[in-house]
Amino acid sequence: MSRRVDHAKASRAFIGDEPHIRFHDKRLWGLRELRDQAAHGIAEWEQLRALASQIKEHTLGNLAGYLEQFDRTARANGVVVHWAADAAEHNRIVHDLLAERGVDLLVKSKSMLTEECEMRPYLEARGIEVVETDLGERIQQLDGEMPSHIVVPAVHKLAADVAEVFADSIGTDRANADPHYLAEGMRQDTRPYFLRAGAGMTGCNFAVAETGTVVVCTNEGNADLSANLPPIHIASIGIEKLIPRLSDLAVFVRMLSRSALGSPITQYTSHFRAPREGGELHYVLVDNGRSARLAMDDFWYSLKCIRCGACMNTCPVYRRSGGLSYGGVYAGPIGAIINPTFDLKKYSALPFASTLNGSCSNVCPVKINIHEQIYKWRQIVAAQGHVGFVKRESMKLAGAVLGDPRRYRKLSETTGRAIAGLPRAFLYNPFNAWGKQRELPAAPKQTFHQWYAANRPSERVKPTVPCMAEPAAEPPQDQGETR
Repeated sequence: MSRRVDHAKASRAFIGDEPHIRFHDKRLWGLRELRDQAAHGIAEWEQLRALASQIKEHTLGNLAGYLEQFDRTARANGVVVHWAADAAEHNRIVHDLLAERGVDLLVKSKSMLTEECEMRPYLEARGIEVVETDLGERIQQLDGEMPSHIVVPAVHKLAADVAEVFADSIGTDRANADPHYLAEGMRQDTRPYFLRAGAGMTGCNFAVAETGTVVVCTNEGNADLSANLPPIHIASIGIEKLIPRLSDLAVFVRMLSRSALGSPITQYTSHFRAPREGGELHYVLVDNGRSARLAMDDFWYSLKCIRCGACMNTCPVYRRSGGLSYGGVYAGPIGAIINPTFDLKKYSALPFASTLNGSCSNVCPVKINIHEQIYKWRQIVAAQGHVGFVKRESMKLAGAVLGDPRRYRKLSETTGRAIAGLPRAFLYNPFNAWGKQRELPAAPKQTFHQWYAANRPSERVKPTVPCMAEPAAEPPQDQGETR
């Protein structure tokens, strides 16, 4: 049975570490600001968002046809195409390909799909070494952690943390936390793996149905080395990554890196369409719950995601709780709506890790209504009884108070005085989540309703329709003027 992720509990250690949380918050908000500058630099940005959304919705609405076209064109190009219904089948296909060819070392570039399928432990348990070649992914692999961010997997770590990890694993100087030194250490350690590996693996940012092309966007060039040095290239592709035509790709390439990092384009935008001479190219098209999500009226929109991470960078909860606290491959707002589709009970706390401020939806390059989906997941979580006792009873009480204006006013007028007289031990009890990390604010002398009644007596709400017993007021002479 899956164990429920307690996001609030899992985030406590991160919240309690002031240097890390300050860096994390500042770094991610900096990416959000760079995204804004990049977006504001393109006059047609909102038109691009609308177009990207339309292309994705059209593709998902005709997904079966585009998948068949992609399969057909890829096979015509000499690619071997495999279909995987779920993570287990994906892992089995990859293992069989490697085992049949005697491969015992696989180098791979970043792929959230392979993390989702838990492919690395599956292969390693069967004697195949898997080496991540993306810098952030490699840091996380060596430290035994999942990625904490879709684009920058080790963003929660300081340079000093990386120095410790590398000193223990690849023998660099523990006292040297210079990023250039650490990056060079990683480069020197990884290059021999590229030369020895029997196979390389990449993910897929976009799969073009028209040409059978897989497009991979990176900043380190490791995907190109993984795909081109070993004799076998395997690309794992989520079926939602399809786009119809090569001309559609330009829309997404313009938006992906700007939304993720604020840069105009990634350093490498690599197209793989056919096996190189003497080599093999395999595509593994993976469903793993995606077609089931496509049938969900309220939640299929999440399949439009292009994995830019913009929603994570802008989310105040994610920035202050860290990605590992979400307990799944996908963290932040997009994780709060994707993870429950895999296991509702396990991830039932994630839809509540949000302020519902809507910023995630506002920055999404494909206009996913993320905050609305989070709200809908809350309704489902509550309806299926996955809300804890304290939260459930608190919400009942809040509903009874907030749904009755007279009761609300009476309670708000008396609560301040009552709190002032209560002993501290009574207020800061285990059930008071607010008081666990902050002091309760002092209650104002007046409620807002009392202040408004005292200061705005002439602005009380009046009937909008004149009383029939009284003459209607003369209409203003300039009623046609627009102010």
